[in-house]
Amino acid sequence: MLVATSHQTIGPYWHLIEDPAWSNLLRFGAEGDRIVLTGTVTDGGGELVTDAAIEIWQTSPAASDGFPAFGRCQTDATGSFRFTTLKPGPVAGLGNAQQAPHVAISIFARGLLTSLTTRLYFQDEPLNESDPVLSLIEDPARRATLIARKVSDDAWHLDIRLQGENETVFMEI
Repeated sequence: MLVATSHQTIGPYWHLIEDPAWSNLLRFGAEGDRIVLTGTVTDGGGELVTDAAIEIWQTSPAASDGFPAFGRCQTDATGSFRFTTLKPGPVAGLGNAQQAPHVAISIFARGLLTSLTTRLYFQDEPLNESDPVLSLIEDPARRATLIARKVSDDAWHLDIRLQGENETVFMEI
């Protein structure tokens, strides 16, 4: 007789999230335009999500021995996450389209049967206006849920709301 097993949203590798080195994509010596990405995750009721796993990956700059292009961390007691990485550049899209610099994000958390996927774009990036993915979101208020605001010369902040008013735009992939 076949027995179904439960779906695991995060396990059994929680120890990979607890290791703070995974949130530093420069840990292998990558050099370039260093940036810090921060944010806070809240649920539909506006409560902090203090036990989520956040993953990021980038196609620019390309992954290499010195730059994994992938990072992972857990949200802390304030629902916050933090990554140190390199500022991405534009990447090729379908046809001749250029995608604006962005970072892909996945969120794993209690109550989610599968991860949520979204993107982080950068405030005042000229290519945001013509980015083929960002342009699919017609409502400017919804589009704004993907735009990280610049908080200093090398730091960007994006809050993620899992549902409800001002819910972050998530993508089906």
